[in-house]
Amino acid sequence: MPKAAIFDVDGTLVDSVDLHASAWQEALVKFGHDVSFEQARSQIGKGGDKLIPVFLSEAEQSDHGEEMEEWRGQLFKSKYLPMVRPFSAVPELLRRVHDAGMMVAVASSAKKTELDIYLEIAGVANLVDVATSSEDAEHSKPAPDIFQVALKKLNMQGGEAVAIGDTPYDAEAAGKAAINTIGMLCGGFAEADLRESGCIAVYPGPGALLYCFGKSPLARCHKAPLF
Repeated sequence: MPKAAIFDVDGTLVDSVDLHASAWQEALVKFGHDVSFEQARSQIGKGGDKLIPVFLSEAEQSDHGEEMEEWRGQLFKSKYLPMVRPFSAVPELLRRVHDAGMMVAVASSAKKTELDIYLEIAGVANLVDVATSSEDAEHSKPAPDIFQVALKKLNMQGGEAVAIGDTPYDAEAAGKAAINTIGMLCGGFAEADLRESGCIAVYPGPGALLYCFGKSPLARCHKAPLF
Protein backbone atom coordinates (compact mmCIF):
# COMPACT_ATOMS: atom_id res chain seq x y z
CA MET A 1 0.00 0.00 0.00
CA PRO A 2 1.34 3.48 -0.81
CA LYS A 3 2.53 5.70 2.03
CA ALA A 4 1.59 9.01 0.37
CA ALA A 5 -0.70 10.51 -2.25
CA ILE A 6 0.78 13.47 -4.14
CA PHE A 7 -1.91 15.61 -5.77
CA ASP A 8 -1.61 18.08 -8.59
CA VAL A 9 -3.91 21.06 -7.97
CA ASP A 10 -4.95 22.92 -11.15
CA GLY A 11 -7.46 20.73 -12.99
CA THR A 12 -7.26 18.04 -10.31
CA LEU A 13 -8.54 19.66 -7.11
CA VAL A 14 -9.80 22.96 -8.56
CA ASP A 15 -11.46 23.76 -11.89
CA SER A 16 -8.97 26.22 -13.36
CA VAL A 17 -7.53 24.82 -16.59
CA ASP A 18 -9.74 26.81 -18.97
CA LEU A 19 -9.12 29.96 -16.93
CA HIS A 20 -5.35 29.54 -17.18
CA ALA A 21 -5.66 28.85 -20.90
CA SER A 22 -7.66 32.04 -21.39
CA ALA A 23 -5.10 34.09 -19.48
CA TRP A 24 -2.20 32.67 -21.46
CA GLN A 25 -4.02 33.12 -24.77
CA GLU A 26 -4.81 36.75 -23.97
CA ALA A 27 -1.21 37.42 -22.96
CA LEU A 28 0.23 35.79 -26.05
CA VAL A 29 -2.07 37.73 -28.36
CA LYS A 30 -1.37 41.00 -26.56
CA PHE A 31 2.34 40.51 -27.14
CA GLY A 32 1.88 39.77 -30.83
CA HIS A 33 1.56 35.97 -31.01
CA ASP A 34 -1.33 34.43 -32.94
CA VAL A 35 -2.19 31.60 -30.56
CA SER A 36 -5.65 30.08 -30.21
CA PHE A 37 -7.35 29.12 -26.97
CA GLU A 38 -7.04 25.45 -27.93
CA GLN A 39 -3.31 25.78 -28.56
CA ALA A 40 -2.78 27.49 -25.23
CA ARG A 41 -4.96 24.96 -23.42
CA SER A 42 -2.95 22.03 -24.73
CA GLN A 43 0.04 23.31 -22.77
CA ILE A 44 -1.66 23.96 -19.43
CA GLY A 45 -0.07 21.83 -16.76
CA LYS A 46 3.39 23.06 -17.62
CA GLY A 47 5.01 25.97 -15.84
CA GLY A 48 5.76 29.16 -17.73
CA ASP A 49 9.37 28.08 -18.24
CA LYS A 50 8.15 25.16 -20.36
CA LEU A 51 5.05 26.75 -21.92
CA ILE A 52 6.56 29.97 -23.28
CA PRO A 53 9.21 28.27 -25.46
CA VAL A 54 6.43 26.40 -27.28
CA PHE A 55 5.17 29.69 -28.71
CA LEU A 56 8.12 32.12 -28.59
CA SER A 57 11.51 31.90 -30.25
CA GLU A 58 14.63 32.40 -28.15
CA ALA A 59 14.92 35.96 -29.43
CA GLU A 60 11.27 36.67 -28.55
CA GLN A 61 11.75 35.16 -25.10
CA SER A 62 14.71 37.44 -24.48
CA ASP A 63 12.83 40.46 -25.80
CA HIS A 64 9.49 40.16 -23.97
CA GLY A 65 9.05 36.69 -22.46
CA GLU A 66 9.48 37.80 -18.86
CA GLU A 67 7.28 40.87 -19.32
CA MET A 68 4.56 38.75 -20.94
CA GLU A 69 4.60 36.18 -18.14
CA GLU A 70 4.35 38.90 -15.51
CA TRP A 71 1.43 40.51 -17.39
CA ARG A 72 -0.30 37.12 -17.62
CA GLY A 73 0.14 36.58 -13.89
CA GLN A 74 -1.47 39.90 -13.03
CA LEU A 75 -4.31 39.25 -15.49
CA PHE A 76 -4.99 35.84 -13.98
CA LYS A 77 -5.07 37.18 -10.42
CA SER A 78 -7.36 40.10 -11.23
CA LYS A 79 -9.71 38.54 -13.79
CA TYR A 80 -9.66 34.76 -13.52
CA LEU A 81 -8.63 33.74 -10.01
CA PRO A 82 -12.00 34.84 -8.54
CA MET A 83 -13.66 32.37 -10.95
CA VAL A 84 -11.77 29.30 -9.72
CA ARG A 85 -14.03 26.73 -8.09
CA PRO A 86 -13.28 23.41 -6.39
CA PHE A 87 -14.27 20.06 -7.79
CA SER A 88 -16.73 18.09 -5.69
CA ALA A 89 -15.66 15.68 -2.94
CA VAL A 90 -12.09 17.02 -2.71
CA PRO A 91 -11.97 17.39 1.11
CA GLU A 92 -13.66 14.01 1.50
CA LEU A 93 -11.08 12.38 -0.78
CA LEU A 94 -8.13 13.82 1.12
CA ARG A 95 -9.67 12.75 4.43
CA ARG A 96 -10.10 9.25 3.00
CA VAL A 97 -6.40 9.24 2.09
CA HIS A 98 -5.52 10.17 5.67
CA ASP A 99 -7.94 7.61 7.06
CA ALA A 100 -6.11 4.97 5.00
CA GLY A 101 -2.90 5.87 6.80
CA MET A 102 -1.25 7.86 4.02
CA MET A 103 0.24 11.32 4.00
CA VAL A 104 -1.16 13.97 1.64
CA ALA A 105 1.10 16.16 -0.49
CA VAL A 106 0.47 18.61 -3.30
CA ALA A 107 2.88 19.22 -6.17
CA SER A 108 1.87 22.22 -8.27
CA SER A 109 3.43 24.34 -11.01
CA ALA A 110 1.64 27.33 -9.48
CA LYS A 111 3.44 29.96 -7.46
CA LYS A 112 3.18 29.52 -3.70
CA THR A 113 0.81 32.48 -3.22
CA GLU A 114 -1.58 31.04 -5.82
CA LEU A 115 -1.23 27.53 -4.40
CA ASP A 116 -2.22 28.72 -0.94
CA ILE A 117 -5.34 30.34 -2.39
CA TYR A 118 -6.25 27.17 -4.33
CA LEU A 119 -5.98 25.04 -1.20
CA GLU A 120 -8.31 27.44 0.62
CA ILE A 121 -10.77 27.38 -2.30
CA ALA A 122 -10.71 23.57 -2.30
CA GLY A 123 -11.23 23.51 1.48
CA VAL A 124 -8.14 21.37 2.08
CA ALA A 125 -5.52 23.75 3.49
CA ASN A 126 -5.61 21.90 6.81
CA LEU A 127 -5.49 18.47 5.15
CA VAL A 128 -2.17 18.84 3.32
CA ASP A 129 0.96 17.54 5.04
CA VAL A 130 3.48 18.68 2.40
CA ALA A 131 3.17 21.33 -0.31
CA THR A 132 5.53 22.07 -3.19
CA SER A 133 5.17 24.89 -5.71
CA SER A 134 7.06 26.22 -8.72
CA GLU A 135 9.32 28.16 -6.37
CA ASP A 136 10.64 24.90 -4.89
CA ALA A 137 11.87 23.55 -8.23
CA GLU A 138 14.35 24.69 -10.84
CA HIS A 139 12.27 23.25 -13.68
CA SER A 140 8.49 22.81 -13.87
CA LYS A 141 6.50 19.84 -15.16
CA PRO A 142 7.05 17.73 -17.20
CA ALA A 143 10.46 17.83 -15.49
CA PRO A 144 10.39 15.74 -12.30
CA ASP A 145 11.74 18.45 -9.97
CA ILE A 146 8.49 19.27 -8.16
CA PHE A 147 7.76 15.61 -7.42
CA GLN A 148 11.33 15.02 -6.33
CA VAL A 149 11.06 17.89 -3.87
CA ALA A 150 7.77 16.47 -2.57
CA LEU A 151 9.40 13.07 -2.04
CA LYS A 152 12.30 14.67 -0.21
CA LYS A 153 9.91 16.54 2.10
CA LEU A 154 7.98 13.31 2.67
CA ASN A 155 11.24 11.41 3.24
CA MET A 156 10.08 8.74 0.80
CA GLN A 157 11.14 6.99 -2.39
CA GLY A 158 9.10 7.19 -5.59
CA GLY A 159 7.68 3.71 -5.21
CA GLU A 160 6.17 4.63 -1.86
CA ALA A 161 3.89 7.33 -3.33
CA VAL A 162 1.14 7.64 -5.92
CA ALA A 163 0.56 10.85 -7.88
CA ILE A 164 -2.87 12.12 -8.91
CA GLY A 165 -3.03 14.56 -11.82
CA ASP A 166 -5.08 15.66 -14.80
CA THR A 167 -2.48 16.24 -17.51
CA PRO A 168 0.04 14.13 -19.42
CA TYR A 169 2.70 16.45 -17.98
CA ASP A 170 1.83 15.31 -14.45
CA ALA A 171 2.28 11.67 -15.41
CA GLU A 172 5.50 12.34 -17.31
CA ALA A 173 6.98 14.29 -14.41
CA ALA A 174 5.91 11.75 -11.80
CA GLY A 175 7.17 8.86 -13.92
CA LYS A 176 10.62 10.44 -14.10
CA ALA A 177 10.57 10.44 -10.29
CA ALA A 178 9.57 6.73 -10.29
CA ILE A 179 6.02 7.53 -9.09
CA ASN A 180 2.92 5.86 -10.54
CA THR A 181 0.15 8.27 -11.55
CA ILE A 182 -3.63 8.16 -11.39
CA GLY A 183 -5.17 10.30 -14.14
CA MET A 184 -8.18 12.58 -13.77
CA LEU A 185 -10.43 13.51 -16.70
CA CYS A 186 -11.82 16.60 -14.96
CA GLY A 187 -8.97 18.73 -16.32
CA GLY A 188 -10.14 18.13 -19.88
CA PHE A 189 -7.36 15.97 -21.30
CA ALA A 190 -8.33 12.80 -23.16
CA GLU A 191 -8.10 9.43 -21.45
CA ALA A 192 -5.92 8.10 -24.27
CA ASP A 193 -3.41 10.91 -23.73
CA LEU A 194 -3.29 10.26 -19.99
CA ARG A 195 -2.75 6.55 -20.45
CA GLU A 196 -0.12 7.09 -23.15
CA SER A 197 1.79 9.37 -20.78
CA GLY A 198 1.90 6.59 -18.18
CA CYS A 199 -1.24 6.79 -16.01
CA ILE A 200 -1.96 3.40 -14.46
CA ALA A 201 -5.64 4.21 -13.89
CA VAL A 202 -7.99 7.00 -14.97
CA TYR A 203 -11.08 8.37 -13.19
CA PRO A 204 -13.58 11.10 -14.11
CA GLY A 205 -12.69 13.21 -11.07
CA PRO A 206 -12.10 13.29 -7.31
CA GLY A 207 -15.60 12.06 -6.53
CA ALA A 208 -15.19 8.97 -8.69
CA LEU A 209 -11.82 8.19 -7.13
CA LEU A 210 -13.35 8.54 -3.67
CA TYR A 211 -16.21 6.20 -4.61
CA CYS A 212 -13.80 3.60 -6.01
CA PHE A 213 -11.08 4.19 -3.42
CA GLY A 214 -10.96 0.64 -2.10
CA LYS A 215 -10.24 -0.78 -5.55
CA SER A 216 -7.94 2.01 -6.70
CA PRO A 217 -4.12 2.11 -6.83
CA LEU A 218 -4.29 4.13 -3.61
CA ALA A 219 -5.44 0.98 -1.84
CA ARG A 220 -3.19 -1.54 -3.57
CA CYS A 221 0.17 -1.60 -5.25
CA HIS A 222 -0.50 -3.47 -8.49
CA LYS A 223 -1.70 -1.80 -11.64
CA ALA A 224 -5.49 -1.92 -11.98
CA PRO A 225 -7.02 0.47 -14.52
CA LEU A 226 -10.71 0.84 -13.67
CA PHE A 227 -12.06 3.40 -16.16
